[in-house]
Amino acid sequence: MTTPPDPPAQPHPQKARRGFSRLWYAAGYSAAGLRAGWRETAFRQEVLAAIVLLPAAFWVGRGWAEIALLCAVTLLVLVVELLNTGIEAAIDRIGPQWHDLSKKAKDIGSAAVLLALLLAGGVWLAALYARFFA
Repeated sequence: MTTPPDPPAQPHPQKARRGFSRLWYAAGYSAAGLRAGWRETAFRQEVLAAIVLLPAAFWVGRGWAEIALLCAVTLLVLVVELLNTGIEAAIDRIGPQWHDLSKKAKDIGSAAVLLALLLAGGVWLAALYARFFA
């Protein structure tokens, strides 16, 4: 015996919103995402590093382009960490069972964070070298 198909899912109310209302609710979803990210230890550590590095960028950078690059790579680490956390949450929603594709998705997300950290570290080291040793 076959089961009847599921009823069609109702569209999310955000899809029908327009103008300021859509912007207001989108900001709330973004704030909820930041709160969810804050529950992750790695994200908290990276935010604390950013609190130090972002003001330091104005001291280390020798022009607006260097300052912008230092700030951008610092914020890029936070963005990639949030995306990785989202990937992990989606995989965990599927179930706790070990699966090759789940592992692959989580490993790729982790590798993305590593590359963002290496990029940020390289840019910061180059800027520090240029500022103090060149």
